[in-house]
Amino acid sequence: MSGIYIVGAIVGTLGLSYAFDKVVSDKKLFGGNTPSTISKEWQEETEKKFQAWPRTAASPVVINPISRQNFIVKSTSK
Repeated sequence: MSGIYIVGAIVGTLGLSYAFDKVVSDKKLFGGNTPSTISKEWQEETEKKFQAWPRTAASPVVINPISRQNFIVKSTSK
């Protein structure tokens, strides 16, 4: 019985936080504007630039898709 209230509270909290995020960031509640450089064309060109970087043969790397940093994977076997 109390599980219904807990799930309802979690869903309600997520809904409210989503609504507040939309109002504050997308509707610019506190003012400000979006830079003109952030457009679909800019995002496509930036993605092309990142994908065009040359790949060199080396030890395997793991690419972090969020920050696009490369980390060298070191083997643990000796």
